[in-house]
Amino acid sequence: CIPIFFGCQTKIKPDGVEQVAHICPRCNNASVIAAKKKTWFELFFIPVVPLSSKHVWVCTICQWRTANGPGLPEPAVAYNPGYNAGYSVGYNPTYPK
Repeated sequence: CIPIFFGCQTKIKPDGVEQVAHICPRCNNASVIAAKKKTWFELFFIPVVPLSSKHVWVCTICQWRTANGPGLPEPAVAYNPGYNAGYSVGYNPTYPK
C-alpha cells in the first residue's frame, strides 16, 4: 500500500511591481498592498490544479486581508507629502560655530 499525499494550499503574491502603500485598519501601519490569492490542489506537495483565484488587500505586518475589487471599499492611502520631522515648513536650524 503506497500512501498518497494531497491537499489544498493558498498562495498570496503581490500584484504588479510598484504599489502605493495603504493604511492597515487593524495595526495602523502603512503596509497594505494589493495581492492575488490562489488556492491550488497539490499532489505530493506539487501544485497541480488552481482551484480559485481572487484579488485581495493584504497587510504585510499583521497579515490582515480583505477582498479587493470594483465596488468594494479599499484601505486609506498612506500619503505624507514633505515629511519634516515636526519642524515647520522652511525651518532651517542654525548651529553655533
